[in-house]
Amino acid sequence: MVSMRPNRVAEQMKKEMAAIIEHQVKDPRIGFITITNVELSNDLRHAKIFFSSLGNDEEQKKSLEGLEKAKGFIRKEIAQRIQLRYAPEILFRIDNSIEHGVKISRILSEIKSDEKEKEE
Repeated sequence: MVSMRPNRVAEQMKKEMAAIIEHQVKDPRIGFITITNVELSNDLRHAKIFFSSLGNDEEQKKSLEGLEKAKGFIRKEIAQRIQLRYAPEILFRIDNSIEHGVKISRILSEIKSDEKEKEE
């Protein structure tokens, strides 16, 4: 039987993570970021945090560096706020799915406009 607990804890982590980064982390390298997803292992000991960031690749990498630097503080805050027995190890990942979706949408629009031109 699959437990729903990791999903519930992941959603709570996502909310708390966003609040911590927005209000408590003061690293200037961290730009405007959005926590898009949290994947939590079944034993709640490992968490992959996916985030998207406005800006180019350079700015995204700087945000990732800032988050990596603040990882210990964020982990401690998460453990206190969610009250887990073990604070999960945190791994940050840049989420490029939004950019990928925009690219696919643009390609589909081009195909649609090409088809209209062929019909005329």
